[in-house]
Amino acid sequence: MQRAPSSDSRITAGTLALAAIALLIGGAFAGLILEGASDLSGAASAFDPYLLRVARFTLWQAVLSTLLSVVPALFVARALSRHPRFFGRDFILQLFAVPLALPAIVAALGILALYGRAGYFSGPFSQIGGQSWPGIYGLSGILIAHVFFNLPLSVRLFLEALGTVPADQWRLASQLGMGAVPAFRLIEWPVLRAALPGVAGLVFMLCITSFTIVLTLGGGPAATTLEVAIYQALRFDFDPARAVTLTLLQIALTFVVVLVLMRLGANTVGDANLPVASRRYLSASMAETVVNATLIVLASLFVAGPMAATLVAGLGADLGRLAGESAVRQATLTSAVLALLSALLSVALSLSLIMARRALALKRGIGTRTLLEHATDTGAGFVLVVPPIVIGAGWFLLLRTVSDVFAIASVMVVAVNAVMAMPFAVRAVRPAYDAASERHERLCAQLGISGWNRLRLVDWPSLRRPLATGFAFAMALSLGDLGVIALFGSDSVQTLPYLLLARMGSYRTADAAGLALLLGLVCLALVFAADWLGRGERT
Repeated sequence: MQRAPSSDSRITAGTLALAAIALLIGGAFAGLILEGASDLSGAASAFDPYLLRVARFTLWQAVLSTLLSVVPALFVARALSRHPRFFGRDFILQLFAVPLALPAIVAALGILALYGRAGYFSGPFSQIGGQSWPGIYGLSGILIAHVFFNLPLSVRLFLEALGTVPADQWRLASQLGMGAVPAFRLIEWPVLRAALPGVAGLVFMLCITSFTIVLTLGGGPAATTLEVAIYQALRFDFDPARAVTLTLLQIALTFVVVLVLMRLGANTVGDANLPVASRRYLSASMAETVVNATLIVLASLFVAGPMAATLVAGLGADLGRLAGESAVRQATLTSAVLALLSALLSVALSLSLIMARRALALKRGIGTRTLLEHATDTGAGFVLVVPPIVIGAGWFLLLRTVSDVFAIASVMVVAVNAVMAMPFAVRAVRPAYDAASERHERLCAQLGISGWNRLRLVDWPSLRRPLATGFAFAMALSLGDLGVIALFGSDSVQTLPYLLLARMGSYRTADAAGLALLLGLVCLALVFAADWLGRGERT
């Protein structure tokens, strides 16, 4: 292995990237600590029945959401696995990938359009119940939204696990005349059982850190999670002491979940590259085929319903009038600029960490990994412990005494969204960079090519598509994010999600539907572009 030079610009870039991440997270913690220290009695008094009720609801809704998402996903994934080739299968798998790209506030509007008090299903539900349909605000709405997002994700992850079953096992099962039940018990269940803790842990973390869904569908104090309570304590009650206590409790819960996820080896970025369907040697009976088809159709309709409702409601809005409004044009421009800057910063930080990690590994040789190498390897994952609303709350408290916090909204949105997208960007870029380094490291060292010249002349051809993939995904995540802008947004700085939330709050549902359609289509286009670029690189 060719050792990297002792003074490598890649290591310097990675160190600066780590310093930027540490500054963002450390500044948030500094704001929380300073605020808590200045009002210890207020922070202590926040440990009241309200705090316990919010913490209990946060855990309860996450547990229920996990069960309702993961358990049905086991059977849907098995049904898809048992029928690896049928008309429409690829479309269903693509359909199950859409919720990963859809902003939470767009999905919430689609769910309200379908199941809300004035939704498309309100008439049939009223007739069935014999009284006016009350809608789904509260726990029921939160659960439906979480299942909408996490059932397809769980199906894809379980299907990926089932794809690892060797073909020899299926061939042997066919030779032995094994039926569906013994095949599930002896072949499929051991694989699913091994994947179950990681998938369930990932879904639980996504639900326990859910902000936008609870904010839009919670419907009141009875259905409030810790993150929403932090937002309310700062923006409505302006109770910094309570916000500090809520934030510290949220960090503690998230830290415990992340530790469990790391131990379980869960896929923390929620991405699943589905394998090509392997040859199967067992054919399903007619009864099993009917059951499997029913499961697949029901799951597909459940996932497609909110998306179809969003499309229909959005097309029913006065899109021409919305496009002519100065507020909409300004919010669109603001969203585009902030998302562009956030995506650029995200891929720059991610690439810096990836290059530094590789350079440090080459410099080390076969020795023990240093703390800096370990930090560059896991630096992008630091953000998993601290949700965006927590970082925003910390900086909100830190800056409120020295400047106008709303004046720096743009900076906070770009910085936090860039760091939050880093795990996705690292996942897209790191394999390509490691492969390029393996091919070119010795030649670059012999020719003395380093720094910008190496990146431009040697690495760029291999990294162009992966960087574009990470950039598109980071831009989509930033466009649809509501966490930070919910704290720092104002009349002067509004993004599309913030404007959409404002229109919902003022009961301008038609306008909100039109904005949701616009936002959803743009984010979907970006994520599908990222997927296409990624597939092109793999092929």
